[in-house]
Amino acid sequence: MIILGLDPSLSCTGWGVIRSEGSRITHLANGQIPTSAKTPMAERLAALSEGIAAVIAAHKPDRAACEEVFINENPQSTLKLAQARGAVLSACGAAELVVNEHAARLVKKAVVGTGGADKKQVAAMIKVLLPGAAIAGSDAADALAVAIADAHLAPKNR
Repeated sequence: MIILGLDPSLSCTGWGVIRSEGSRITHLANGQIPTSAKTPMAERLAALSEGIAAVIAAHKPDRAACEEVFINENPQSTLKLAQARGAVLSACGAAELVVNEHAARLVKKAVVGTGGADKKQVAAMIKVLLPGAAIAGSDAADALAVAIADAHLAPKNR
């Protein structure tokens, strides 16, 4: 099973691709799709959608996994996250991928052992779980964490 993990963000969307065979997890690829705040919103969203579509075409995942939306204190930040998430999920839908959604706390607990882990703890554990993998950045590490959590948490037939 090849799983595409997604960490959507308007400023930089992370992605990670793993292979899951039973309890064995293998790193295949990861990266980040940054956008500039100076670029019009529609172009930024198109870049995210096109970037994820290219990842899907290159790696042909069997399914995708994404963190559920969380509410920020700043409504504008929540709205931008939702728009980025929509662009990324749209690319998955166009490729007819099933997308499993997981709460951020559950992803952190599955990978680090505690739901309150910070980005540095997640990145450190990803290096332990995927030795030798060159991680593109913290957003890519978060996306790999989503993929790994999905491998353990999602029903095997999805």
